[in-house]
Amino acid sequence: MGNREHDIVLFGATGFVGTLTAEYLARHTPDGVRVALAGRTRAKLEAVRDALPGRAADWPVLVADSSDTASLQTLAESARVVISTVGPYAKYGLPLVEACATAGTDYVDLTGEVLFVRESIDRFQELANGTGARIVHSCGFDSVPSDLGAFVLSEKVHADGAGDLGDTTLYMAMKGGVSGGTVASAMIQLDEVRADKDKRKVALDKFALSPDRAAEPSGEWRDSASVRYAEEIDAWTGPFVMATFNTRIVRRSNALQGHGYGRSFRYREVQRTGRGIRGRLMAYAMAGGLGLGFGAMSVPLLRPVVDRVLPSPGDGPDEKSRDAGYFKATLRTTTTTGASYTSVVAAQGDPGYKATAVMLGESALCLAVSRDECPLPEGLNGGVLTPATALGTVLVERLRAQDFTISAEAVQ
Repeated sequence: MGNREHDIVLFGATGFVGTLTAEYLARHTPDGVRVALAGRTRAKLEAVRDALPGRAADWPVLVADSSDTASLQTLAESARVVISTVGPYAKYGLPLVEACATAGTDYVDLTGEVLFVRESIDRFQELANGTGARIVHSCGFDSVPSDLGAFVLSEKVHADGAGDLGDTTLYMAMKGGVSGGTVASAMIQLDEVRADKDKRKVALDKFALSPDRAAEPSGEWRDSASVRYAEEIDAWTGPFVMATFNTRIVRRSNALQGHGYGRSFRYREVQRTGRGIRGRLMAYAMAGGLGLGFGAMSVPLLRPVVDRVLPSPGDGPDEKSRDAGYFKATLRTTTTTGASYTSVVAAQGDPGYKATAVMLGESALCLAVSRDECPLPEGLNGGVLTPATALGTVLVERLRAQDFTISAEAVQ
C-alpha cells in the first residue's frame, strides 16, 4: 500500500461523530500522515475542513456515496486506512467493507451491530485474509474498553504464570448520552430479527461471531439482564445495554487467538449502579427502562413516539456535556489456578462521543503509523478482526498516551 495517495480517509466526516473524529485527527495526527475527508456532499465536507485546526487546511475532500460502488472502490484504492462513521452499518456499511477487502485496504468503524459483523465475516473474511486487509469493526465505546480490558487481563495473568482466565465479569460505570446512530442501528436490527428466524438465531447466539462455533463451550453465562447485589464490588448491578454486543466481540478475540484467554473463559458484562437503596433503585429503573425502550422499538405503531423521545442520527450532546462524561470498565476474573485478577479501562469524556473519537482515531493511527508493530494471530494475513487481535498492545499504549487508564493487576 506504499503508493496510496492517502494514509487515512475518514468517510462520514460531516456526521456528528465523524466531525469529532476529524477534529481529533487534526490535533493528534503526526506530521507527514496524509488525511482526507470523504462524504456525499463536497460543500459540507469543505465546511467541516474549514472549521478544523490549521494543519487540516490542505486536507483533500473526496465525494463518495454508500450507494455508489464505483465511488467506494475509488475511495478504498486511494487509502491505506479507511475510517467509517456512516451507519446504521447494516443499511450502509457492507459495500465499503467489500471495497476495502478487495483493495487490501485496512478499515475501522464504530459498529455495535451483531448481524452486520456476522455478515461481514461470512462475506469478506476469506477475501480480506487473501488481500491482507485488516477489517477492524467496533473501534469505539463498542467495543474497545471491553476488548482491551480482557486482552490486558489475559496478558497479566499469563505473565504471572497464574493459569488462564476463568469466569470474568466487566462492571461498567459511566456517564454519557445515547447516540442517535445507536438507536437507529437497534431499530434496524430489531426489524431484521423480527422478520427472519435465521437472523434471530444469530442475534441470540452468544458465540455468534466465533470463527469456530462448534468448539465453543456450553453453559455460557447469561448476559446478565437481571438486577443483583454484587458482593465482590459492594454495589448493585443491572443490565448493561451494550453487553449483548461487546461480549460477542470479546469471545471472538479469544477464539481468533486459539482460545488464548483460556478454554474455561466465560465472560459477561453488567452496569454498576452504586450502593444502598439508591443503587438498587437505579438498577431496577435501568432494567425497566431498557425493557420498555426495546419493547417500544419492537412495535411499529410506537416508533413515532420513540423517534420523538430519543435522539436522531447525527444528533449529539454539546461540548460541555461531552467533557463531563466518563466511563470506567472494571473487569474481575478468577483464573484456572484460583487467583483473582482485575483490569481497568477508563477515560474522561462522553463514552459514545468524545472518548469514542479518541478510540476510533487512535485505532486508525495504529494501522497508518504502526501497522508492522501490530502482529496478527497465527495463521492470519488479514481478515475481519477485533481491536484486540488487530491492534493489541499498540492501541493500549497509544490510548495510555491520551490519558486513558488501562491497567491489570492481581487482587490480594
